[in-house]
Amino acid sequence: MNGQKLDIKPVAPACERNQAVILEQLKQQLRAEDRLILEIGSGTGQHAVYFGEHLKHITWQTSDVQSNHPGIQMWLDEAELSNVLSPLGYEIGQTEWPNCQADVIFSANVLHIISMEMVKQFMRDLGENLRPGNRVMFYGPFKYRDEYTSESNADFDLWLKDKDPKRGIRDFEHIEQMMQQQGFTLVQDIAMPANNQLLIFEKL
Repeated sequence: MNGQKLDIKPVAPACERNQAVILEQLKQQLRAEDRLILEIGSGTGQHAVYFGEHLKHITWQTSDVQSNHPGIQMWLDEAELSNVLSPLGYEIGQTEWPNCQADVIFSANVLHIISMEMVKQFMRDLGENLRPGNRVMFYGPFKYRDEYTSESNADFDLWLKDKDPKRGIRDFEHIEQMMQQQGFTLVQDIAMPANNQLLIFEKL
């Protein structure tokens, strides 16, 4: 923790909109041996609490940059869930990989808000730290063959680039290629509501 205090819990409306549909997929896609999930980019902490409440058999380890820890901790303190753990520090390219032997890595709406250099470093971190059989789940919008899946995603990409030119909706083929280079194979590409996808990779 960095000592920062917050008066009000941070709230991301997108979390409230998408958490139920993501949960349904988690229930279907998680295997019996998947017991510890490391969330990269826990943001507000809303997903961690919601999924932790509904997946009692799973331990959910949050992580994010230090500046987001106080907000995450507020959600965790209020929920008082024994299976959702306080955030570990992880800043792509700046810190070591979290000390956590997870079965699954879950990351929602991260790849399009970080630079491509950070995406590449993230993939390298995954390749260097995951064990054979570990899985990675990426949730968010993607392009296919450089084409947007909807007009709203095209507009969203313009908005992202206006905020920061290094941001942007990533090409599925590029992500799959980078993951393959790190020893992963695509297990599932699941179309989700609101023009999002859930990509599931497994370490060979």
